[in-house]
Amino acid sequence: MMDHLRRLFAVALFAGILAGGVASLGHQLHTVPTILVAEIFEHQESATLGHADHAAEAHDHGAEAWTPEDGLERTLYTMLADVLTGIAYALMLGAAMSLRGATADWRQGLLWGLAGFAAFTLAPSVGLPPELPGTPAAALTDRQVWWVATALLTAGGLALIAFSRRLAWAIVAVIAIVLPHFWGAPAAPAEMSAVPEALTQRFIAGVTAVSLLFWATLGLATGWLQARLNRASHG
Repeated sequence: MMDHLRRLFAVALFAGILAGGVASLGHQLHTVPTILVAEIFEHQESATLGHADHAAEAHDHGAEAWTPEDGLERTLYTMLADVLTGIAYALMLGAAMSLRGATADWRQGLLWGLAGFAAFTLAPSVGLPPELPGTPAAALTDRQVWWVATALLTAGGLALIAFSRRLAWAIVAVIAIVLPHFWGAPAAPAEMSAVPEALTQRFIAGVTAVSLLFWATLGLATGWLQARLNRASHG
């Protein structure tokens, strides 16, 4: 048991650091530059309206929170966040594969990674696409609750479709996946965005692409390393 847990944590650490590094590179090359441009529009709107906290209020963040300085500090904090996120998701992915008793190899790992992408990126993005600074948004708590519910229901639905052979469970799975979208995501205030639509669409595409790369890397690395460690332990 302890050997299994040690292997699980070792795999999560390796896969999480690798996938987090890949995601961080993607963010630095695409999403961070887009965010910096969006912040220019946000600051311009604040200056035009004559109160510097307008953009924060429109984005429903309440009091202005601490943010790292642009440059190296911001890059390091982004990298740290990506790596920690990668390790956390790798632990979850490895635990799910172990509980299911899935054959550990890079192919199975990739499939599990793509399922994670569908559950934690694609499905929530249908109702709550990635947001740039300066864009109106619904209340933060409402968005968080809807995002978590959508991700969990989608993950559960995909699991039922993949592992159940009964029509009744397949119907339940489809209902679970569709339910949060039928209910509807929290609506943003009807306000003019400070950010051009083309920039917003570029950001959404970039975030989605980086997330796909992140989950594919996470799944491949998790499956490949689990297979290596399993062979070594039985060799």
